[in-house]
Amino acid sequence: MTLSLHHQVDVSVNRRQVVRRRDFLRAVSLAGAVAGTLSWSDRMALEAADLRQRGMACILLWMQGGPSQFETFSPKPGHQNGGETKAISTSVSGIEISQNLPNTAAVMDEICLIRSMNSREGSHPRATYLMHTGYLPTASIKHPTLGSNVAHQIGDPAFDLPSFVRIGNGRGSAGAGLLGVEYDPFVMTNANRKPDNTELMTDERRYRRRVGLLGKLEQDYAKSGGEQEVSNQRKIYDKASKLVLSPKMSAFDVQREPATVRETYGESSFAAGCLLARRLVETGVTFVEVSLGNWDTHQDNFERVPELCQQMDQPYAALLKDLRERGMLDNTLVIWAGEFGRTPTINPRAGRDHYPRAFNIALAGGGVKGGQVIGSTDAGGTTVEDRPVGVSDLLRTACHSLKIDADHEHMSSIGRPIKIVDGGEVISEVFG
Repeated sequence: MTLSLHHQVDVSVNRRQVVRRRDFLRAVSLAGAVAGTLSWSDRMALEAADLRQRGMACILLWMQGGPSQFETFSPKPGHQNGGETKAISTSVSGIEISQNLPNTAAVMDEICLIRSMNSREGSHPRATYLMHTGYLPTASIKHPTLGSNVAHQIGDPAFDLPSFVRIGNGRGSAGAGLLGVEYDPFVMTNANRKPDNTELMTDERRYRRRVGLLGKLEQDYAKSGGEQEVSNQRKIYDKASKLVLSPKMSAFDVQREPATVRETYGESSFAAGCLLARRLVETGVTFVEVSLGNWDTHQDNFERVPELCQQMDQPYAALLKDLRERGMLDNTLVIWAGEFGRTPTINPRAGRDHYPRAFNIALAGGGVKGGQVIGSTDAGGTTVEDRPVGVSDLLRTACHSLKIDADHEHMSSIGRPIKIVDGGEVISEVFG
């Protein structure tokens, strides 16, 4: 089956529909509230639907392995801990970042740097889980990752494409956990290629008959005690069927972008991931995670980090500029983060080891006030001196940006209520 509907048409139609539905929902909600005709549950349903139609979205750029803060956003030139990395000026007077990020420096007016992130977890799996969920892993509860929570809260269940797409390796990242399989990420390992097995090998009518037959065959197993397994299986098949039959599948094809746009992002796999993230969000996907790995620089740090920055710098800057030019940045929160930072001291292998006590992340879009730095460390980057920020603070701030109630509770399988974010406070300075 050939998908021929142009992406540009999808986007323009989608935007017009969003505006109309949003205005309609607000008008109905207000009129109903004034007239006293809507129940509390009706008003809450309308409010939730209204929130989904605002077009809020999040892109998480995940630097798997723990990027060195000294060679990215917090250089320490002149101090022995800074090594050979130099600092360069940015588009914002007084803010300097590593020489490895010249393109990012040019868009610093869009970025809010937090140089005082800290946690207690220096293990890759545990720290990755913590940064994605806000919780430490346990044997009894599988906590939802941020993307699954966002999809659950503001994703449109009727939308053709998955609400949560993960691009790249994303090794060790959590899934939907207690929210169920329908909120698991749709995983793509290669952004330059459309998802595997998404083109029909037969005509649509015959395909739908086969899916219907499968449902009938599953009924006997469901009646014999396999209801839950069949239910989960059907949810997955329903999502897959909606996906392969949707004309919006064209959003996954980055080759539809003009060559000039693709050149702006660059040629790396991460560049394709960033471009695909923009296409997906523009089409209506709620959360996209793009992973760039191999930041675990225990050795040859001063050779490997510049190479990684070269893969990341151009597409990161291009993504922010592209979102701004398309009028999407105000409604799209972009998070740049890894699981922790690297040690201030340089080890005998010219590398830096794991260091959760002081590292940095970057935020842009979604109401974030760019061109500022929050928090600081001492001269050697060893300890946080000003405005410490924890993982719960970061996740609560992300929820605030996306208009999500961070205190919303999910019920676990053992009957325990689990908040989206446990503790923490919104970093109010992020929003100016």
